Amino acid sequence: MTCKIAVIGFGNIAKAIITPLLDKKLINPESVYCVVNSKKSLENIKKNYKYNINIYQSNSKDAKILWDCEVKLLSVKPQQLKEINEFDNNINKENLLVSILAGVSINRLTQKFPNHKCVRVVTNIPITVGQGITGIAWGEKITKDQKQITKKLFENTSKVFEFTEEYLDIFLALTSSGPAIIALVIEALSDGGLSGGLPKKLSEELVIEMILGTIKLIKEKKLTTSELKNLVTSPGGTTISALRVLEKKSLRSALIESIISASNRSKEFN
Repeated sequence: MTCKIAVIGFGNIAKAIITPLLDKKLINPESVYCVVNSKKSLENIKKNYKYNINIYQSNSKDAKILWDCEVKLLSVKPQQLKEINEFDNNINKENLLVSILAGVSINRLTQKFPNHKCVRVVTNIPITVGQGITGIAWGEKITKDQKQITKKLFENTSKVFEFTEEYLDIFLALTSSGPAIIALVIEALSDGGLSGGLPKKLSEELVIEMILGTIKLIKEKKLTTSELKNLVTSPGGTTISALRVLEKKSLRSALIESIISASNRSKEFN
């Protein structure tokens, strides 16, 4: 990638996208232009980030240089969108804006950034360890080259899926809110082990290893979830006793409703 990349907001997800590209020398540090909101963030990145990228505070007059870059990665919180103003100076209207803002629609992005071709992306926190899931919805008139550039931003750290925009809210609920739900399940199961007398740390380790092993078994043996459940559930045994409790407590329904609620909340941002 030989283009200049502007990064608007440089939090954990943005770092997880840009750093592997720098590590693999797919982009050069001098081609990365970053803007952050606070002086503290600016100084922290200058001091601790391992690459010498171009970085500016948002209220600096020099920050407008970002708008000359061919590609912008928009990575602020959705509520901060109103604080960002597009500079018209020297903007090439073929420039690409890639947004990872939760729930912000392509239509809203296009209204906010009329001089850009806009792409909406949903990714999740495991991208920070190279195990992300990324969904992409294309705006109008995106070129083949721009699609390739967008995919290259994410392919090193996540599995990439292309969707029409209508599916991104439910995709976000499953993949971006999902890790928090899984963390809650891990915590609850480990508390069950704790209740049975296991030390907390050991109980949590056992739960995590169990989940990792279960996922590997499903993937490698190409099992459906029903097949796996039947594999370990015997008549009158411990597993069916546990499952019976979960069904009584409506765990299945609660999980379904949690995803629907997260999806609906994402739609409210649109």
